[in-house]
Amino acid sequence: MTDGGDAAAEGGRRQQPAGSARRRGRPARAAEPGPGARERILAAARTEFAERGYDRTSVRGIAKAAGVDAALVHHYFGTKEQVFGAAIELSFAPALTMPETLAGGGADVGERMARFMFGVWENPVTRQPLLAIMRSALTNDTAAGVLRGLVARRMLQRVAGELTVPDPEFRAQLAAGHLIGIAVLRYVIKMDPLASAEVEEIIAMVAPALQRYLTQP
Repeated sequence: MTDGGDAAAEGGRRQQPAGSARRRGRPARAAEPGPGARERILAAARTEFAERGYDRTSVRGIAKAAGVDAALVHHYFGTKEQVFGAAIELSFAPALTMPETLAGGGADVGERMARFMFGVWENPVTRQPLLAIMRSALTNDTAAGVLRGLVARRMLQRVAGELTVPDPEFRAQLAAGHLIGIAVLRYVIKMDPLASAEVEEIIAMVAPALQRYLTQP
């Protein structure tokens, strides 16, 4: 009887579900969405890309920083490239409202454009995410492509739609290139005397060139 009982007990142990032994240890992290999971992932992605750059950031690292499973990151955003796109769209949001600033054109449209963009760059809250985006785009082709698509689709096409001059898309890109070049020298490379110049002085010098790009035949 004793041998039979032991065999039955042993058989019972062997017949336990495969997952039951897992309950004795630490439970696996669930990939189920919790309250604010998407927002946490997006915030973590912005921080990871800002601190590590595009190349050194991984979906696994973003998931760990957000306190979720990597599968949940893929569920909400897809690939790493798509996560980056969502993160920079959020970071770039203040600059994406520029077309509304230029609506109607006018004799001061160049100054309005310059004042708007430098207002975004001079604010530390909006400048830091933009710096992270610029550094990633300057060092990684994939990041550059994502940023290029966002700027073209969400900003320059809309700016061009406000212009009444020949080659409006080309004109909009010239104006944007002028400002981006200054931003790289002033905020990324920090080259003096441009880096230490008063912003009003820069606006006064830049505005006439932007006005010519945007309005003159």
